[in-house]
Amino acid sequence: MKSTYGYAFILSSGMFSWNSKKQKVVAQSSAEAEYITVNGATNQALWLRKILRDLEQNDIEANVIKVDNKSAIFMAKYPVQHGRSKHINVKFHTIRQAEKDDEVKLVHCSSDQQIADIMTKALPKGKLEVLRAKLGVSKKNLKEEC
Repeated sequence: MKSTYGYAFILSSGMFSWNSKKQKVVAQSSAEAEYITVNGATNQALWLRKILRDLEQNDIEANVIKVDNKSAIFMAKYPVQHGRSKHINVKFHTIRQAEKDDEVKLVHCSSDQQIADIMTKALPKGKLEVLRAKLGVSKKNLKEEC
């Protein structure tokens, strides 16, 4: 089954870049699905970093990518070929070089703190509102606009 993934980039107090869609490949584990997602987020981070450099913002710290799967982080940090990861397509290993070059930093966050879940799961109203606020997205009352 193909996984649905999502990631968001937050600058200052609001989300300014995001993506959510179904993965094009079938992952063989949740760690692999998360690893592929982190690779997509890494590619986006590298592109955003290029834009900032083009705007002469050269003093950029590594983009922190919060991952709620420790196995996915381990696969990125320790590129050992073993049964769980030897079949992963080479194109998904951008993470390894980006982390080595201090362009991204993978950090673990607990699943209950994972903001990107708002894009991938049906959530109870309370959690949805909390995550929406963390993204800097506010609820607008349409009745007030009319």
